[in-house]
Amino acid sequence: MRQSKRKSGHSFVLCSLFRNFAPENVFITYMVHNKFKGLGVALITPFTKEGKVDFTSLRRLLDYQLSNGIDFVCLLGTTAETPTLSAEERQQVKDLVVEKVNGSVPILMGCGGNNTAAVVEQIERGDFRGIEGILSVCPYYNKPSQEGLYQHFKAIATAAAARNLSVVLYNVPGRVGVNMTAETTLRLANECENIVAIKEASGNFTQIDDIIKNKPANFDVISGDDGITFPLITLGAVGVISVIGNALPKEFSRMVRLALNGDYNNALTIHHQFTELFKLLFVDGNPAGVKAMLNSMGLIENELRLPLVPSRISTMEKISSIVKDLNIKC
Repeated sequence: MRQSKRKSGHSFVLCSLFRNFAPENVFITYMVHNKFKGLGVALITPFTKEGKVDFTSLRRLLDYQLSNGIDFVCLLGTTAETPTLSAEERQQVKDLVVEKVNGSVPILMGCGGNNTAAVVEQIERGDFRGIEGILSVCPYYNKPSQEGLYQHFKAIATAAAARNLSVVLYNVPGRVGVNMTAETTLRLANECENIVAIKEASGNFTQIDDIIKNKPANFDVISGDDGITFPLITLGAVGVISVIGNALPKEFSRMVRLALNGDYNNALTIHHQFTELFKLLFVDGNPAGVKAMLNSMGLIENELRLPLVPSRISTMEKISSIVKDLNIKC
């Protein structure tokens, strides 16, 4: 439990309720819980053959995922090809997802960048109706120091608290060029009450285990890599923001739940069934692999926006073969 004298967006209501009953020098103690546990899907953005956002396919994809056991949705992240979407398209995707989900599961929305002031302004002025938290990636290209990362996320957390938004940190050094250390993550976890989790995609098990071992009680670690979700849950992670969950929500959510419930033998069996797919989905880049898989399942067109291109034919053939063997019903 973390205490704060500051009236953040999460604590403001409680502070207001007790304003007339508690002496001014009494600290209000509260806990912000992480709602993003289990299988979260890093939602793709389908495109038509003409290159437009395919909203019909997006609705169909959400229906498929929601009816097959996902625990939360993560929209407008890396897998959504968000850098290639216009501001209008991002708003349209957000509105469609919020309407379709209709409160049935929590929604986490990507909101990050390498200009701290711009991200803070986006949080202060943006439309977050229906959104319960933001996923914010470490600043890319600038290569800030650990102190720079701390100050960046502290500013984001302060702005998000005023909007009643939880913050999930996103550490993915392979994409951004800088790794956020366990020390920096734990510093943020202990000092910013609305930073509720980190999506860890560093692949550094020692670092991730250090975070899990030393974190405060109401801060969680979420896997950012499908292939290591099972071992991370055995260490204490609470779920995954998944790419493969776009195509296999029922199967992958079962693996996650079995692992979270301590049934490691059955979870490991399912994990091993997907070992080859884990490799194939990323060999030509993300989301090229999962879009090829969804296309082979008849759910979307196999279209991406430059600079990304579809998977190679050889990769697509291997993915299609595995889909056929799995006999997945959409």
